[in-house]
Amino acid sequence: MTRLPSVGVVIPTRGDRPGPLREAVEAVLAQDYPGELSVAVVADGTTVPGADASDGVCERECAEMCLEVARQVDGAVAGERHRTRVLLNTRTPGLPGARNTGIAACDTDLVAFCDDDDVWLQGKLTAQVRALCDDGGEFASCGIAVEYGRRRVARLAGACSITTDDLVRSRMVMVHSSTFLFERGALWADESAPAGQNEDWDLALRAAKRRPIAHVDRPLVRVRWGGSHYVARWADRIAGLDWMLARHPELAVDPRGAARVYGQLAFSHAALGHRREAARWAVRTFAARLTEPRAPIALAVAAGLVSAPTVLTMLHNRGHGI
Repeated sequence: MTRLPSVGVVIPTRGDRPGPLREAVEAVLAQDYPGELSVAVVADGTTVPGADASDGVCERECAEMCLEVARQVDGAVAGERHRTRVLLNTRTPGLPGARNTGIAACDTDLVAFCDDDDVWLQGKLTAQVRALCDDGGEFASCGIAVEYGRRRVARLAGACSITTDDLVRSRMVMVHSSTFLFERGALWADESAPAGQNEDWDLALRAAKRRPIAHVDRPLVRVRWGGSHYVARWADRIAGLDWMLARHPELAVDPRGAARVYGQLAFSHAALGHRREAARWAVRTFAARLTEPRAPIALAVAAGLVSAPTVLTMLHNRGHGI
């Protein structure tokens, strides 16, 4: 290559966590990457958690609040560098629409994602661009450091390449949206994902089907767990898993991958108190893979022996999810 590729970083935000957003933007702008770098902060109009219709908080008002917070961050961290833009999500409300708004606004060679509560560590971007150039690929990821409370746990793939089979057998948590770097125009987030659930897993799977994902197996992104507004939205999780099974039939073919998804469905139904559905999915889990641990855990939750939040806390302390 005669020059380093330019990179546009898309950071969606809802405006209710200005502190983490500022840290995320600062960490991106502090990267030692010598090529051209720009940031697009996209304010989404999805209602802030805890607000309902009786609060009189409509999507537009929420979006304007997000936009104002993002403007404050822009003024605080961009200074004279003028590399940060603040946009309003003009597509489908929610995370996929916000991501696509940012992609459409970028005129760079590559596009990267960073969630507004995650932090890029130094050297992340340079290492990934080098991996893409060396591999001749179009999509890259990297290892992460999961932060939950005061604990940090590195999650690595143990490989320099991620395939479709890898992402079918396991969700590969280190192939996280905040690690995504890819050629602009190659891929878009799917805005049909229910409540934005699993849109990142879907995007990674579609990328891997085109060609293996170049992976830098070092923890170069700090991912905070526990603050996501998806954590306890069990009905959305169920809809998102059903959507993935319909969209990627191969997930039901691999026994290990099928058992994991069925076990997650069993657990989500158990968390909602749907005992019969939890038992039904637990049976399917055992049929796919007898040793899948999510099935007995789901049955324990359904029976009231342990609560879903307690299970999640124990898993998150170890850097894992359900």
